[in-house]
Amino acid sequence: MADSVKKEKAAAKKKPGFFKGLKSEYRKISWPDRTSLLKQSVAVVCVSVVVGIIIAVLDFMMKYGVDFLTSL
Repeated sequence: MADSVKKEKAAAKKKPGFFKGLKSEYRKISWPDRTSLLKQSVAVVCVSVVVGIIIAVLDFMMKYGVDFLTSL
């Protein structure tokens, strides 16, 4: 029974250590500046639009091909 009490106390002591470690790791994060964030966001939107157009064109071509094959 004494062992279980020691384990509970040890577990209770680990929780504050976890949050202290989390806080110290959070401080290490290097956040991008406003201009860098804007440039990266614009790049993501542009790439997403281009990939969406490519997928739409491929979908149209496959649909046309399947319709052509099934109409024969």
